Amino acid sequence: MDDGAAEAGMTPAPDRPAHLGGAVVSAAVHDRRVSSTTGTGSTMPITNQRTAEHEFLRHMYQDPYFPDQVVDQGRAILLRLCERIEAEQPSGLEALYALTRAATEEFNVLQAEFEAAGSEIETTAREWIAEDFGFVASAYGFTDHDVEELIAGRDW
Repeated sequence: MDDGAAEAGMTPAPDRPAHLGGAVVSAAVHDRRVSSTTGTGSTMPITNQRTAEHEFLRHMYQDPYFPDQVVDQGRAILLRLCERIEAEQPSGLEALYALTRAATEEFNVLQAEFEAAGSEIETTAREWIAEDFGFVASAYGFTDHDVEELIAGRDW
C-alpha cells in the first residue's frame, strides 16, 4: 500500500510503517493520544496534550540523511521521557534533569545505530534533538530549564 493510502486512513502493510506529514507513525494512537511501548512491553498513553500532538524529530524525518528506522528509536526515547515525567512527576529541575540525563544516555547509545546506518548525530541534528528536549521540559511546566543541563552527558 502506498503512503497516500496510509494518509487516507487505510492500514499500511504490516511490514511498512505509515508516513504522515514526513514522520513515521510508529507509536500506537489511542483516542488521539500517543502512547509508546515501555521497557516492560506495555503501552502507556501520553496524557499531556502538547506532547501527544508534537511531531518529535520531524526535521530529522524530513532529511533523508537520517534513516527513519533509527529516527524512530530517537522518537521512542523522547516518548519514554514523557512517560517517565508523567509517571514520576518530578518536583523540580534537578529531578527533571535526572530523567533527561537518562534519556540523553539512550541517545548516546543510539549514536552507534546512526553510524551503522551511514549517518550520525551531527550539529544540526544535535540542535533538533536539544530543541525537542526543551519542548518536553516546557510542555511539563519546566519553563526555566537550561537546555544544556537537559542534555548534559551527551557525547553527540
